Amino acid sequence: MSVVEAIPRTLLRDRAYAAIRDAIVAGELEPGAVVRDADLAERLGLSRAPVREAFSRLVDEGLLESKPQSYTRVTPVVAADVRDAAAVVGAMHELVTRIAVPRLFAADIEAMRTANERFAAAVGAGDVDGALQADDDLHDVLVRVSGNRAAAATAARYTPLIRRLERRRFGEGGSCRSAGLHERLIAACAAGDVDAAVRVTAEIWRGLAELADSD
Repeated sequence: MSVVEAIPRTLLRDRAYAAIRDAIVAGELEPGAVVRDADLAERLGLSRAPVREAFSRLVDEGLLESKPQSYTRVTPVVAADVRDAAAVVGAMHELVTRIAVPRLFAADIEAMRTANERFAAAVGAGDVDGALQADDDLHDVLVRVSGNRAAAATAARYTPLIRRLERRRFGEGGSCRSAGLHERLIAACAAGDVDAAVRVTAEIWRGLAELADSD
């Protein structure tokens, strides 16, 4: 039995999903681009079945749209969709922040500070991938410490809709997130001030909703 055959089907589906999702978010598959399961299966070294399953999931999440027997294509970046996603993701991050702050250790605070330093450096260097990864790493500390799997899954589902707009704005020379806001969040977390940390978290995600309104 080959290595590929030994991999559970669910893992192949998840691999296809992650690769296609990341290509859409990165703009490698542009809005309006028609995607074909056979083409992507060949590129990914997979069979068509897990790619079709990934397509179904991405349609459900709003990154692809499909007309049976006609086409499957990348959805446009729609301001209303981004705004709705930011509201949902923001609510999830407010929830995990409220849970996590009383549980944070010094090492968690330091991990957030380190991530914010990387974020600021990446923004300054125009490194979009580095900035967004550092941003994820910072907020993921709170998600992880909260232990709320439902909130984590919900945020993970809708964040890619927001990331597409963020990446475009970064590419245009703008910045959708502020290292200063992150510093305020970290300070509130370090002080154990739950309400202040939640307020800053709400401000961060409200800014993303406003970004959609200005698009």
